[in-house]
Amino acid sequence: MSATEALGASSPRGTDGPSPLPATPDAAGQARRLMRGYDRATLATAQAEPKDAAPDDAGWPYPSLVLVASDHDGSPLLLLSTLAEHTRNLARDPRVGLLFDGTGGLAQPLTGARLSVLGRAARSDEPRHRARFLRRHPDAAFYAGFADFAVYRVAVERAHLVAGFGRIHWLSKDALGLPGVPSALAEAESDTLAALNAAHAAALPLLVPLPPGSAERGEGWTLTGLDPEGCDLRCGGYVARVDFDERTNHPESARLALAALVQRAARPGGTGGPR
Repeated sequence: MSATEALGASSPRGTDGPSPLPATPDAAGQARRLMRGYDRATLATAQAEPKDAAPDDAGWPYPSLVLVASDHDGSPLLLLSTLAEHTRNLARDPRVGLLFDGTGGLAQPLTGARLSVLGRAARSDEPRHRARFLRRHPDAAFYAGFADFAVYRVAVERAHLVAGFGRIHWLSKDALGLPGVPSALAEAESDTLAALNAAHAAALPLLVPLPPGSAERGEGWTLTGLDPEGCDLRCGGYVARVDFDERTNHPESARLALAALVQRAARPGGTGGPR
């Protein structure tokens, strides 16, 4: 397909560039995978009046790097310090942008996917949110207990997906298709993860892709999260995301879903790894 064909009707005559394409289920699925698959993002907040600066300097966009986990429904979770500039900004204006960058390692980064998520951040004292964040980022346990740190949940309002040249989608909250929080799976997550890590420890590496330039997947992969759409894994500084074949709201069906993925990946010619 040529560049002109790729743009097609999404570039009306007389405009300077492609207009967003209609949201599709494939676009929504890719957006959700980007949200759940990355453990860091660029956070944009509106600058409060900076220290040692003129009042007119307030309102500037302020970007910063943050670690991210996600709730069962896909809502981004952040662990922030009240001493940080971005947290001071949130106290003034809770609106945020989060950029999830899927272009790493590409020779032509602009051909890769990236997602800008817009929403409002609010402090959460929900134990589930803290537990999910610390499983995703175990090293954060060192400072998570400090009095100035708290978990913030971002209530997503819409998202902007750029999936490559000419593949641009605005997605409303409804169009994103985020699942609800399944109480049964959420309540049993910790015990289910422990059982699955014990049962599948040797097979988990089969589910993740080979690191660049490596012939070995390595050992030490553990499951850190289960949600209706899949599971999260970590090995040292590496993370991976594996989707289930279909959504599940119950711990037993999550166990069966993971067992099916492991069985498939273990077959000769099996295709393990995040999709």
